[in-house]
Amino acid sequence: MDSSNKNAVYYDDSVVRQFSIMAVVWGVVGMAVGVLIASQLAWPELNFGIPWLSYGRLRPLHTNAVIFAFGGSALFATSYYVVQRTCQTRLFMPKLASLTFWGWQIVIVAAAISLPLGYTQGKEYAELEWPIDLLIAVTWVSYAIVFFGTIGIRKVRHIYVANWFFGAFIIAVALLHIVNSAAIPAGWMKSYSAYAGVQDAMVQWWYGHNAVGFFLTAGFLGMMYYFIPKQAGRPVYSYRLSIVHFWALIFTYMWAGPHHLHYTALPDWTQSVGMVFSLILLAPSWGGMINGVMTLSGAWHKLRDDPILRFLIVSLSFYGMSTFEGPMMSIKTVNALSHYTDWTVGHVHSGALGWVGLITMGSLYYLIPRLFGKTKMHSVGAIELHFWMATIGIVLYIAAMWIAGVMQGLMWRAVNPDGTLTYTFVESVKASYPFYVIRVAGGLLYLGGMLVMLWNTWKTAISGRSVKVAVPAVVAHA
Repeated sequence: MDSSNKNAVYYDDSVVRQFSIMAVVWGVVGMAVGVLIASQLAWPELNFGIPWLSYGRLRPLHTNAVIFAFGGSALFATSYYVVQRTCQTRLFMPKLASLTFWGWQIVIVAAAISLPLGYTQGKEYAELEWPIDLLIAVTWVSYAIVFFGTIGIRKVRHIYVANWFFGAFIIAVALLHIVNSAAIPAGWMKSYSAYAGVQDAMVQWWYGHNAVGFFLTAGFLGMMYYFIPKQAGRPVYSYRLSIVHFWALIFTYMWAGPHHLHYTALPDWTQSVGMVFSLILLAPSWGGMINGVMTLSGAWHKLRDDPILRFLIVSLSFYGMSTFEGPMMSIKTVNALSHYTDWTVGHVHSGALGWVGLITMGSLYYLIPRLFGKTKMHSVGAIELHFWMATIGIVLYIAAMWIAGVMQGLMWRAVNPDGTLTYTFVESVKASYPFYVIRVAGGLLYLGGMLVMLWNTWKTAISGRSVKVAVPAVVAHA
């Protein structure tokens, strides 16, 4: 269809632009808070004696900012972009899509205010109090209406696999959030969980691990299945494998949560079920990784001079590493060493910085110039610089945490011949100090790369213009 045609129907990319820009902005904010709290662990006086700057209040602000503000904004942007292109139709109810943008930004600002002030439910990744939870639910249901409504009015019969992953992520996160956030209000910013005791812990880690499984995995696999073939200029390696990957991952992930509760009051058989499903999870995870990497078959040379493709492919190597490490750490004997140590922190950040961060950055570097009528980002050299800063930062961070974590685990369970502990807890903290400093260095490098991206995005946006892309004229399959 000629884009100059007055009767042309255009994709609705205004909300995609808004979410893309805010993903970069919130990425800088969330990672800056991360560097601050990492610094506080090395130098505790950096809380300056101010309650709302204490580690206990800023740490949930950091996790919410990087997961839901940075990652969430990127997921909204890419899913709204991808569903229109793969369905060859405009967004369903674009005004509602715009409402999801403003609703999500209000949620983020409310979190940024309430968490440092100490308003929290004390649940991992679900700290926000009930009024904010209600706004999240309304925004998320609106998101589901827009996304599935767009699929419902698609002009092609086929539903591309990226939309399967985006759709599963939207449905699962709605279910997880609503069930886990069930609470009895006891004031405007105070509530009590609807569950008690070990049931509360079980529901929380059913939510917590599936926040990883669906928010931080399924949604970003939707990005992977669209942007890697696009940037590589190659079809996905195996479409059949992508469908097997989808169903195996979606079924298995839901049951892995109990591995967070090894050696607790949770019944032992439940812990074992979580461990077994975590081990099974390795197969679909690596199937997806292999599918993404092998999409480059016949185009490996592009990695030499395409930093965007490098972001996307290296993210998959971290995905593969994290999804090997996770099942291994769920084995009870391994968990006896790793639990409560910084090894867990290293594992989480190999997935968060390496998989989620890099796949998001690569996808946004693909998206942003196209959204502003450019053929490429303002500076390709800056993308190259960002890639190396991010990659070196990740390696420093996770290597420091792996070493510190294993050391802590060994020190905590070392015993003298008479059965007394060989080391005090304070000695293990002192021994961890050099690795905490290395973590800060890695975090600073990663944050520095994000600042480079913010500059590059700003220059690209102000030198470009908002563009209208026409929907291709297609005839729906019978």
